[in-house]
Amino acid sequence: MRAKPSRVLAAGERVVVEVPDSLAPSAHPEPLPIKLLYDDADLCVVDKPAGMATHPAPGSARGTLVNALLAALGPLPSINGALRPGIVHRLDKGTSGLLVVAKSERAMRALSAAIAARRIEREYDAVVWDAPPQRRATIDAPIGRDPASPTRFVVRADGRRAVTRYRVVENFFFGAAALLALELETGRTHQIRVHAAAIGHPIVGDPTYGAGRPKLGMKRQALHAARLRFDHPVTGQAMTFSSPWPSDFEALVARLRAGRIE
Repeated sequence: MRAKPSRVLAAGERVVVEVPDSLAPSAHPEPLPIKLLYDDADLCVVDKPAGMATHPAPGSARGTLVNALLAALGPLPSINGALRPGIVHRLDKGTSGLLVVAKSERAMRALSAAIAARRIEREYDAVVWDAPPQRRATIDAPIGRDPASPTRFVVRADGRRAVTRYRVVENFFFGAAALLALELETGRTHQIRVHAAAIGHPIVGDPTYGAGRPKLGMKRQALHAARLRFDHPVTGQAMTFSSPWPSDFEALVARLRAGRIE
């Protein structure tokens, strides 16, 4: 008999707990809408929406970009594990914007090597709190897991080297916030978010690294992978892509330009 949560146990009664099987993440096709900006036999470029995880993982077993890609494109190569077919770089679930995806083995290996050699240029737009005093700067600070939380990362001396370059594009309301363009030299987990918070300019809406700051209507971090540049791994053709701001990001910028920071 299944007991109600309000049941008060009597002396001598025995409680039996049945633990259901865990739902292991899997990479199966799911017919989900995705936006392909470019597609050929070797690769595609996709504009990922905020709220969609890049690949299956604990907490995001279904509904990921990988699930959608497998449904739209068929089988994809993988050298990074069964849950990451086609994936050579990733975006956080709450980050929107551009990703290049490998569709052939030769493209997968070439693109992975290009990422490692820093030959793929990835530029992001972000809205941060408090305008940085320098118009351009490089953040060179190692990143590792936060000992106090397994899901957070922090700047720490024994972390992996992480380098982010930024420039201030626009200041809002006398420097209360700013629009930055940022480039990754390395690609650590949460890198831009951790670096921005570490220098005292957390990203607006960031649920992990912007605690205590107003959300300004954002339900995720105001971070968008806006521009992507690389040479095609097979043809050598220079490829350049851009993604317009999503509606929530655009509304945030409009709000700040109007001086509304409450």
